Amino acid sequence: MKYDYLIVGIGLYGAVFAQQAHAAGKKVLVIDKRTHIGGNIYTEKIEGINVHKYGAHIFHTNNKEVWEFVNRFAEFNRFTNSPVANFKGELYSMPFNMYTFNKMWGVVTPKEAAAKTCPHLLSSVCLSA
Repeated sequence: MKYDYLIVGIGLYGAVFAQQAHAAGKKVLVIDKRTHIGGNIYTEKIEGINVHKYGAHIFHTNNKEVWEFVNRFAEFNRFTNSPVANFKGELYSMPFNMYTFNKMWGVVTPKEAAAKTCPHLLSSVCLSA
């Protein structure tokens, strides 16, 4: 059989390209070393729970067209990533910034924050940020 495209790897990019090419009437052959599609975003259902086999992946977009496209193939949960750190019983938003350092240590300049975060490195390496 003759193919228009050979897709090596059926991860996210390969899967989308293969689907779009097929939808456009092209003949596509997909090969992958794994026995499943999805690459590193693959999940398997274990006792009714979708488990990320290769570690958690967060898909996010504010593009309505992209959101509608991906939801044609799988149900996505809305998720807002809002990590926090617990330091001496206080919660701090991440990633760290000057507001975080001010709340933690009362510092107001990057140099003061550097003195707290890496006092043993008070050099151009530590203060260059």
